[in-house]
Amino acid sequence: MTEDSTAARVTPTLEMVAAVAGVSRSTVSRVVNASPRVTPDALKAVTAAIDQLGYVPNRAARSLASRRTFTIALVIPENTAKFFADPYFASVVQGVAMYLSGTDYTLTLIIASEAEPEKTRRYLQGGNVDGALILSHHRDDRSYVQLARSLPVVFGGRPMSQEGEENFIVDVDNVAASTVATRYLLDHGRRRLATIAGPQNMAAGIDRVEGWRAALAEAGLHSDLLEEGDFTPEGGAAAMERLLARGEPFDGVFIASAQMASGALGALRSHGLSVPADVAITSMDNDYFAKNATPPLTTIDQPAGVQGTKIAEVLVRLINGEEVEKLTLIPTELVERDSV
Repeated sequence: MTEDSTAARVTPTLEMVAAVAGVSRSTVSRVVNASPRVTPDALKAVTAAIDQLGYVPNRAARSLASRRTFTIALVIPENTAKFFADPYFASVVQGVAMYLSGTDYTLTLIIASEAEPEKTRRYLQGGNVDGALILSHHRDDRSYVQLARSLPVVFGGRPMSQEGEENFIVDVDNVAASTVATRYLLDHGRRRLATIAGPQNMAAGIDRVEGWRAALAEAGLHSDLLEEGDFTPEGGAAAMERLLARGEPFDGVFIASAQMASGALGALRSHGLSVPADVAITSMDNDYFAKNATPPLTTIDQPAGVQGTKIAEVLVRLINGEEVEKLTLIPTELVERDSV
């Protein structure tokens, strides 16, 4: 083995970077750990030395020094089948991953059983992550709210538990959004409005019913035509069948998700009803289901990718000890298509 080949196998160290840059080892350490206590000249010299030597900071050593894991958990308290079937989750994960790609943090995805929240909480509190992002929470979410007392946590959507007034939340204004979607039906001459609501053990499901009722109350109309679904096409179809089975006429429906609306459309067609001629529909989510429905759905765009980016940003800022607003609202927009 030649001397050159032996040298090629040497892993660059902090001391070697310091020698090439002409600075102390502690200065190199401050640069690697993004300390503000470094002069511009020293930063430039150390950066050049790192590039020259191909030095890679020792992540384990940095973790020990800072008591950080440089890992963030994204927790989805849903079953695996629902996670892979719902485009909302994919968009949120993409937004989180894109933001974290510009940081030192690695993303760990946890699809957690709703039946075992304590198991997930024990893992998160075991020093395995620096913080957690929690999505799609149901009524019994006390474990995750309590987790926020000992770990930086950001909720993507309002948690149901009333214990956590200090929670950090990134959400859309579901009440306002569903009010807008319902008013749109009223503005287009529909007067007997039904709704297919989301699960009433989730904040989004409850808030979207509230917005529907608020718009009808403003117009002096009844809000008794309600059936609950589960945010799936099958749930939407079943809820529409129950609405039709009541035998009470309706000419418009606000449906709490585009997935449920796609199923409801099939149920209406099977009964010989046309959209929008017989029944107009508005929904939530500007996703694949909204764009590819027949007809395409007038819907509320709640940009899930933007939400993912924002929850990641808020969590990183929390971990870094920065001041963060308790509630961050993502803007929504009504997208007009052919279902009204």
